[in-house]
Amino acid sequence: MAKLKKLFFCQNCGAQASKWIGKCPSCNEWNTYVEEIVQKSTNQKSTNSLQRSAKPTLIHTIEDQLETRYKTPDLELNRVLGGGVVPGSLLLFGGEPGIGKSTLLLQLSLKWVGIKILYISGEESQKQIKLRAERIGIDNKECYLLTETSIQNILQQLEANKPDIVIIDSIQTIYTAEIDSAPGSISQIRECTSDLMRFAKETSTPIFLIGHINKEGNIAGPKVLEHMVDVVMQFEGDRHHLYRILRTTKNRFGPTNEIGIYEMKANGLEQVSNPSEVLISNREEQLSGSCIASTLEGIRPILIEVQSLVSSAAYGTPQRSATGFDLRRLNMLLAVLEKRCGFRLAAKDVFLNIAGGIKVEDPAIDLAVIASILSSAEDIPINLKYCFAAEVGLSGEIRAVNKIEQRIQEAEKLGFTKMFLSKYNLKGIEKNSIGIELVSVGKIEEVFHYLFG
Repeated sequence: MAKLKKLFFCQNCGAQASKWIGKCPSCNEWNTYVEEIVQKSTNQKSTNSLQRSAKPTLIHTIEDQLETRYKTPDLELNRVLGGGVVPGSLLLFGGEPGIGKSTLLLQLSLKWVGIKILYISGEESQKQIKLRAERIGIDNKECYLLTETSIQNILQQLEANKPDIVIIDSIQTIYTAEIDSAPGSISQIRECTSDLMRFAKETSTPIFLIGHINKEGNIAGPKVLEHMVDVVMQFEGDRHHLYRILRTTKNRFGPTNEIGIYEMKANGLEQVSNPSEVLISNREEQLSGSCIASTLEGIRPILIEVQSLVSSAAYGTPQRSATGFDLRRLNMLLAVLEKRCGFRLAAKDVFLNIAGGIKVEDPAIDLAVIASILSSAEDIPINLKYCFAAEVGLSGEIRAVNKIEQRIQEAEKLGFTKMFLSKYNLKGIEKNSIGIELVSVGKIEEVFHYLFG
């Protein structure tokens, strides 16, 4: 019997040590080292890899060929991946519990006609998956289900069935018998992912891995897991709202600034091709404290509704609350209004909300936030056909933002008549070819006098 070998692994970065350490020297986190038993069986894996070792090749002698991609029936997923799934790629799919990770990939398996897909689940039984599949609707007659957690058995089934696409739900439930530690541990995740990556590269089979996340919002397991895979996708959203955002944080075969937007319905996730029309409420009457901002999610321009409520403080200390927007930035904008522009908001409660449950980090909505706050403070509504896209500086100046042409085209397409932007954004823009009036401003006072007189 082989002697047990015990090592300590950092649960944050995956670093290992022979004894327990209070502070990880790699990631500087405290109390993250956990003891694990590592016992690998002696097999012929290393000798087989030596027999099939590749030889170096001159780079100019390698034949050029266009990389063919699998076009999925999900147009939003194709957009995020840069045109489709690359053969032999390893894709990591993370998100909060209940956000819809398994539903999205099961829906992809059932709707992808003409592709042989093997869906491997270590969390649910076949009957549970069948119930969810009947709710979504089964179109693909070549979708196979396998409930297995042993990586050795999974690799045997992959070699026997030879699927075109493999989906594993989830990587934290898979284990290898060569390592004597619990599933989901650092060594188990790293070894199982390495075996799957080896199979994907040797057979040119794309593999989707669903990964859990920890309490900090990062994908659970060692950080080396994200370095091993080709694509890292994050499924974001609030379970209390209908909309979900799929974005890439790493993509070796495409852009990392694209996003896909979905709407959660009873029969699964539905693609949202034009999110601006969905995120803007259709109101017949004008209400104070509401205006439209132009933001960018990746490289896609989206128009969102910013709502503000300013009221007298009922208690001694005024309240500041922001949903979908950085609270520290809201406090900064309120300080700019107080110091630079003379608006007395220090004794007021200010509540800010981005409609639709969307979280925005784009500074281009600063002007819309200020306009909505002033509209609520003055109780004067803003025209529904006005749109805003500009950043606000600490001195009260209106700063230029990037990709202004795409923002203007999106606002024009949705029928807006005026768009407020920085005067420094007008360089290179031909006003004659634009069907929307551009209002250039340089200070917050100019915006206030234009909107409220």
